[in-house]
Amino acid sequence: MVISLFHLSAVRDLQQASSAAASTNNQTDRLALLEFRNGITSDPQGVLRYWNDSVHFCSWVGISCGRHGDDGSQRVTSLMLEEQNLVGTLPPHIGNLSFLQAINLENNTFHGEIPQEIGNLLQLREINLTSNSFIGQIPDNLTRCYELRIVRLGTNHLQGRIPREIGSLSKLRVMRVGTNNLTGEIPHSVGNLTKLIDFGAAYLNLVGRIPENLGGLDSLHSISLGMNQMIGNIPRSFFNSTTLSIIALPWNQFEGRLPDDIGFTLPKLQKFAVSKNKFVGSIPKSLCNATELQLVDMNRNGFVGQIPDCVGNLPDLYWLSTGNNHLGSYSSDDFEFLRGLQNCSQLQRFVITTNNFGGTLPSTIANLSAQLAILDVSINQLVGFVPAGLQKLVNLNYIDLSYNLFGGSIPSYFSRFPSLQSLHLEGNQLSGPILPSIGNLTQLTELNISNNRFEGTIPLGLGSLLQLISLDISGNTLTGSIPGKIFSLPSLTKLLNLSHNLFTGNLTPEIGMLENLNALDISHNFLTGKIPNAIGDCKSLEYLYLQRNSLAGAIPPSLAFLKGLQQADLSLNNFQGEIPSALQTSNLLQYLNLSFNHLDGQVPTEGIFSNPSSISLMGNNMLCGGVLDLHLPKCKAKPSTKAINRRTVLSVVLVFVGLSLLSLLTFRIITNLTRSKKKTLVEGPRLPNFVRVSYRDLHRATGGFSSEFLIGSGSFGLVYKGKLDGIDPPVAVKVLKLENRKAYKSLAAELNALRSIRHRNLVGVMSYCSSTDHNGDEFRALVFEYMRNGNLENWLHTTDGSHKLSLGQRLNIAVDVASALHYLHDLCETPLAHCDLKPSNVLLDEDMVAHLSDFGISRILSAEGATLSGTSTIGIKGTVGYTPPEYGMSSAASKEGDVYSFGILLLELFSGKRPTDQLFEDGRNLRDYMMAGMPDMVTEVMDPLLFPGGDITEAAEIGGGDEITEVVELQRRESNFREASLMRSSQYLNCMKSVVEIGIACSLESATQRMKTADVYRRLECI
Repeated sequence: MVISLFHLSAVRDLQQASSAAASTNNQTDRLALLEFRNGITSDPQGVLRYWNDSVHFCSWVGISCGRHGDDGSQRVTSLMLEEQNLVGTLPPHIGNLSFLQAINLENNTFHGEIPQEIGNLLQLREINLTSNSFIGQIPDNLTRCYELRIVRLGTNHLQGRIPREIGSLSKLRVMRVGTNNLTGEIPHSVGNLTKLIDFGAAYLNLVGRIPENLGGLDSLHSISLGMNQMIGNIPRSFFNSTTLSIIALPWNQFEGRLPDDIGFTLPKLQKFAVSKNKFVGSIPKSLCNATELQLVDMNRNGFVGQIPDCVGNLPDLYWLSTGNNHLGSYSSDDFEFLRGLQNCSQLQRFVITTNNFGGTLPSTIANLSAQLAILDVSINQLVGFVPAGLQKLVNLNYIDLSYNLFGGSIPSYFSRFPSLQSLHLEGNQLSGPILPSIGNLTQLTELNISNNRFEGTIPLGLGSLLQLISLDISGNTLTGSIPGKIFSLPSLTKLLNLSHNLFTGNLTPEIGMLENLNALDISHNFLTGKIPNAIGDCKSLEYLYLQRNSLAGAIPPSLAFLKGLQQADLSLNNFQGEIPSALQTSNLLQYLNLSFNHLDGQVPTEGIFSNPSSISLMGNNMLCGGVLDLHLPKCKAKPSTKAINRRTVLSVVLVFVGLSLLSLLTFRIITNLTRSKKKTLVEGPRLPNFVRVSYRDLHRATGGFSSEFLIGSGSFGLVYKGKLDGIDPPVAVKVLKLENRKAYKSLAAELNALRSIRHRNLVGVMSYCSSTDHNGDEFRALVFEYMRNGNLENWLHTTDGSHKLSLGQRLNIAVDVASALHYLHDLCETPLAHCDLKPSNVLLDEDMVAHLSDFGISRILSAEGATLSGTSTIGIKGTVGYTPPEYGMSSAASKEGDVYSFGILLLELFSGKRPTDQLFEDGRNLRDYMMAGMPDMVTEVMDPLLFPGGDITEAAEIGGGDEITEVVELQRRESNFREASLMRSSQYLNCMKSVVEIGIACSLESATQRMKTADVYRRLECI
């Protein structure tokens, strides 16, 4: 017979334990307890104040004793001091309590390491140190406590690995070590714990695979491994357990398909949480046979197909969450499962966000459980009106219908949800006025109806929402003044966004009542008047956006009272006077934009003003001073009264002399122009008020227009890199080919386009030159910001492989270009169509931010999006492959034409293939090629550079906990992350598919069926 090492060790340790117990007595226990008391530094509830010799230690609070040993003396058997707010350390003397069977210190503030002497407690059956601040490793000696049934060490700061010898604890039933900093893999010896019922190791940093033998434990009821970095398939043995009731594996990198028979092989399954993994395939219909199911959470995977119709066979189901997958087929048949779901009378949470559900939201949704609290159908393709039947679901506290295609007005019954706390309707096509009765939703904490078509004024009823912490009504066509009652909501702490509307009037002093607000955005309106000094009372404000209004007066010094302010944008207003020097003391301020106002005087030099990259002051021509890198003129000393009188006389004389010289100079210029060797064939454009530079400056800046400085060429001109005197960063100089008669029209179009538009994703024009060269010939040039990383064309189609764009970079470029188009089409006072969108016209700065360039053939549009009369619609050639089909039939320039070009650019950006590639012959095109890969073969049509080494990797930092109830916390975090940047995780493929879907929808043959620019931008931002 072979005796295992574990058993030999156990026999030896028991012999030692008997010897140790014999050598101790109850005085040993008393002294050990006194040492425990001495380790406590805070006892606010006075639990240990009677731990003294006035009573026997067995009568001390938290202590239980039993008779043990040959003499039958009283020995400590349990130490139970949970939830007593104790602060201190656990002394090594704890190991002297030889007969201790249970220790429970849960929910206190013990710190330091768990002493190794804990391994001396060979009769210990339960140890619970949950929710403290222990550090260090799990003591290896703990595995000598062979009588252990329960080990609870969760929610501490423990490091290291789960001990490999844990498998020696053959009687262990419960092991929970989640919410720590443990690393490594799950030891295979865990599979030896044949009596294990509950294994929790969530919210750690575990890697590797689930041990195969772990699923073979016949007693296992619950396994929780969420929020780790584990990989691979779930062992088949897990799906053959007749006892397993809880499987919680969210936020890992598990992959593969769920077995078709999962519902038959796991008949006791109650909670199944596998969100944020890499599972693919369809949802098995057999899940409906696990009739005890209560929770199904499959968010953020790659599931396809439909939600099984038989889901109604789960009478105890209270949680159904299948968001962020590829479920549905954009048709009305996608909701067939709702008929059965009405049988789930316990349903409280229903989430299908970010899928492919289409058609109308059926009226049968009204038959869902009256207990339904959370309804989230956002980011799908739902159309029509919001169904009237929703009003039957009176217990809803969270409604999210955002980013669909719902039309009509807000149903009046929305004001009759007594428990409603969060209402999201943003990103639809809802119209009409905002219902005043929304003010009846007294429990509402979040209201977002942005990016719709609401009109009229802000109803005063919104001022009755006294629980509101976030209000976003931006991106509509609301008018009138902003009621002071909105600023009087003391509950607003997160966001107040009123931007991109048509508000007029002044900001009222009530704005100072927003004492707890974090972010305020009132930009892109028509507000006038001054910023009230009361703005300084918004003590918690971190983000302030007031750009693109008509605000005037001085910038209030009280802005400096906002000690937490991090970003402030006051650009494109009519502010006057000096920049308040007090802003230098705003230590947390990271971004300040005061550009394009009428500010004057000296620029401060300290604080944020010492870092030119953090401020923008352009367009304020009267500013002076500041740090050298701002390149502003020096401030002049104020003259004395006598000097002023003398200068007055001198000025009169100089004006007279100047006028005389000007008359003479004008005569000479007219004479020279008449005698010019070459006459202008086309009248030059009327130039806007850009700062001019001379031909001589540009000649010197480009080395005499040397070929060494040439960085690009086109039909209308050549582009050189240059370095102007007195300007630190290099510039790009576009010299027109005036022998081409169309060059003048190109120059006129470009200048007219650029004179009134400003956007972070448009190439900014710095100056221009209209002069003659050294031969006396006409010379025209534009000076632009130099883009250090060239154009997108070179990055996508480099021949030496030196340029590689990651998925994140490509997505950011797509969002940047979409943002520029959205601005040109929808946010400009005079809408523009670019008409030549292609990779070579997308320039990249040193931070890889995309800037749209070359407005040489752009067209001014009417408010409806068509070319204005009087603007040429002939000869919109564009570029082959990117030009929409209707332009070939002499159609007018339009927003839809730009959307088509953007769609092609988007498909090229992610496929790496030009629309004119040799692959596309015999009637094939890039759009058809990408459609052929959707949805299951998308990797086959994507740029191979997106898959370095052939692997799709994940890099996500996740923390956690180990109770199945913490799935609620996971869902909350998931909601917060929805509009955040894409994490390179299991969403990698989902991101690609979403982008391709948008590219295909933009490049439809029919212009009327293409996506709207604003929708394109919103959908890309949501990825």
